[in-house]
Amino acid sequence: VQLQASGGGLVQTRKSLRLSCAASGSGFRFNIMGWYHQAPGKQRKLVARISVTGVTRYADSVRGRFTISRDGAWKTVYLEMNNLKPEDTAVYYCNRDPPDDSSWGQGTQVTVSS
Repeated sequence: VQLQASGGGLVQTRKSLRLSCAASGSGFRFNIMGWYHQAPGKQRKLVARISVTGVTRYADSVRGRFTISRDGAWKTVYLEMNNLKPEDTAVYYCNRDPPDDSSWGQGTQVTVSS
């Protein structure tokens, strides 16, 4: 499955963005899905995940500000990002959790200016 993230951009502190991740083919049915980010010079990190049953979990740094969701067709995963902070600046990717190394896409850049 190929996963393509989109929706990033340059925003000011405290603004919002909504990221989307579209899956090719049959989608990601019955897979735990996650959003990851990679800040410059740092390792890629899981920031949000959604289970097969819809249970969500978040990294401490984004809990209460970010919301992960998916569509009913299991073809798109979303990340609603509110009250953005400069430290949220990173390239954002979606993938299974644990990730499938063959499914990393280009990611989408999010830049938050202070």
